[in-house]
Amino acid sequence: MNTRPEPGKAVDGQIVESSHDSTRHVTTIRFANGINNFFDITLLGRLVTAIEEAAAAGARAVVLESLGKHFCAGMNFRPDTLVHGGGAHIYDDIVPRIFAQPLPIVAAIDGAAIGGGFGLALSADFRVATPHARFAANFARIGISHGFGTSLTLPRIVGVQRATEILYTGRRIPGHEAYALGLCDHLVEPDAVSERAHELAADIATSSPLAVRSIRRTMRASLLDNLSAALAEERREQDRLRGTADFAEGVMAYREQRTPVFTGR
Repeated sequence: MNTRPEPGKAVDGQIVESSHDSTRHVTTIRFANGINNFFDITLLGRLVTAIEEAAAAGARAVVLESLGKHFCAGMNFRPDTLVHGGGAHIYDDIVPRIFAQPLPIVAAIDGAAIGGGFGLALSADFRVATPHARFAANFARIGISHGFGTSLTLPRIVGVQRATEILYTGRRIPGHEAYALGLCDHLVEPDAVSERAHELAADIATSSPLAVRSIRRTMRASLLDNLSAALAEERREQDRLRGTADFAEGVMAYREQRTPVFTGR
């Protein structure tokens, strides 16, 4: 294996590292931000930059995996989570780049993929998970609407009816149920999740890279065509709900690990 290091130094406790298997034409991107792998605009920006650099360097597929206990437990609640100091917003500047990059992505998921981390997992082409994985679009449980393009990705994967139930309830979905619903494409034991993700990525990479990129563009064309409008609507609703008492209660209850008491205000 010939490895090519990409940006991998910790930045404010964050790590994004990349290695390239030149024999298989697969780039592996690993990320970490504490034990729960909370994301913010900086971490996601570094992730998508690493993917774009891999594509420019000739990779044919990407494996995305975490270095922490969880795949990604969503966003943290610092003021700079969504917006850079200069005003760049995650839904305007980062998430569209994640969807627009040209390489097939296989996400290896163990532990939790929650909230925005769930959205990140759904942005991948395929998900390899374990029985210990937990998926949840927990937005309603913290008093806010969904984001990360989930309006489009979740119904494409599980259908409108199941997607609506998942979003309304915000319930956690364990690995076996996620596999039955189609939220993950392969279910393996924890010690095999990375290996299976790499096998799938390598299998994709044996196909013509020009054909795969063309097929990907065609298969995701309607998703990309509607993404800007969906992200704009998701952002409007999230901005509106952030000023409510329910959101304040939801965040406090999440931090205190208790059941929230919502009042509809």
